[in-house]
Amino acid sequence: MKRAPRIAIVIAIAVAVLAGRQALHHGDAATAAPKKHAVASQAPAVPRTWKLGSLELHPCELPQPHSGLSSAAWCAPFEVPEDRANPGGRKIAMRLAIIRSSAQVPADDLVVFLAGGPGQAATETYSSIAPAVAPLLAHRNVVLLDQRGTGGSHPLSCRDGDDHDVPGGSEENRGVDMDAVRKETKHCLDSLSAQADVRFYTTTDAVADLEDLRKALGSPPFDVFGVSYGTRVAQQYAMRHPQAVRTLVLDGVAPNALVLGEDFAVNLDAALKAQFARCANDEACRARFADPYQTLYQLRDALRANPHKASFRDPQTYATTQRVLSEYALATVVRMFAYSPETAALLPLSIDAAARGDVGPLLGQAKLLTGDLGDTMDGGMQYSVICSEDADLLTPRPQDKDTILGDTMIEAFRSACSVWPHGTRPADFHQPLHSAVPALLMSGEFDPVTPPRYGDEVLKGLPNGRHFVLKGQGHNVVARGCMPRLLDQFIDKADAKSLDGQCLERLSPVPVFVGFNGATP
Repeated sequence: MKRAPRIAIVIAIAVAVLAGRQALHHGDAATAAPKKHAVASQAPAVPRTWKLGSLELHPCELPQPHSGLSSAAWCAPFEVPEDRANPGGRKIAMRLAIIRSSAQVPADDLVVFLAGGPGQAATETYSSIAPAVAPLLAHRNVVLLDQRGTGGSHPLSCRDGDDHDVPGGSEENRGVDMDAVRKETKHCLDSLSAQADVRFYTTTDAVADLEDLRKALGSPPFDVFGVSYGTRVAQQYAMRHPQAVRTLVLDGVAPNALVLGEDFAVNLDAALKAQFARCANDEACRARFADPYQTLYQLRDALRANPHKASFRDPQTYATTQRVLSEYALATVVRMFAYSPETAALLPLSIDAAARGDVGPLLGQAKLLTGDLGDTMDGGMQYSVICSEDADLLTPRPQDKDTILGDTMIEAFRSACSVWPHGTRPADFHQPLHSAVPALLMSGEFDPVTPPRYGDEVLKGLPNGRHFVLKGQGHNVVARGCMPRLLDQFIDKADAKSLDGQCLERLSPVPVFVGFNGATP
């Protein structure tokens, strides 16, 4: 699971900066007034500290990925024990930032954003959801705590610069070598072991950190907002600390019962079929591409028989570069394309071009998307989560073998987790959440990783919940259409049942591109 590709967050970056800077200076009415209203005495300086509970915050800036811009925030040092059974042992310095409300007296409850992955950091991915939370800042502060093992919270990063399509992939990518997977995993573990005990970087540890933060802030009620893997953290927090949660927002819902990695192949295949069915129902698309699903699998079979290096122009530097084009590279690219409606609309065209020998569109976008994700994902933390919480429940799935993603991912996880140390998992960890907390759930119709049926499943345990499925959308939908307004209304009133979702009916899929100039009129 991951955040939306860069193509979908360009606007979000600008909005985040404007909202953040406004929030930073919201109390400086004297300096904002025209000079003709100035009085003889000098206006008081803007406070350089802000006290919340026992924490003293100072102005700070959150850099935005692939940009010279930053989001204004307030930051404070915050520390937790790595091993809670040994509170006198090593401490983890956490990165905490708060986007300050523009209200003179904001609401007591705080909105807490939980990032996806597992392996992404809230402060680094905030820009992608900034348009959605902008209305909330009129009355509420937004809390960003990088989950332990990510971002600025003792990150478990293993980035060696190698460009593998999958862990353990050979140069020719004729197969995945599980011995190589184990070797790479051991190398990552060895590089981290001197400064971290990776057993203590799980969802359960993160939930305890979040509750420690709430107490440090003075024990305010939390409006918990999770995206993708963050929805797992949100549900676990609501299970362990029900009195702390005022409202629950889940975008791209991962049920507690879900074993991460188990359904990746079938979910992607179903999403691709649904997306490509749109082409069959569109006269121009059908005439141009015939059957994109069939073309995709024909291309996969050709690459399975003959993986090879292909040259293309780097979309950022325009320099000619090379990358191995294999069935695994194809699967990775197609999966990433399927996450957002903008890139999904390019899939039939890109697949058709690659099948005809022009791999530039496919591999160019792949370089953008993989680079964007790699810059914000801490792989060691991902292993700590999956190996502790899911790996022992993963079983081979022969039915996945002929899908575009194939059956190698589960075996790769199992191989890696045979090396990676495991933390503990509560006995009820995978039990469904049952709670009366007001809850807003949202899914994209074509989400390739957390399909709408997941949201329906979780809703069964939330009698005061509501689930919106956004037409034509993919993964991470909170910033789409009128969803930000509905989110604001929900958190303001703590009532999902009264929301009028008719405005979402105006959403529709992005028209399929039949040429590089776009779709037909």
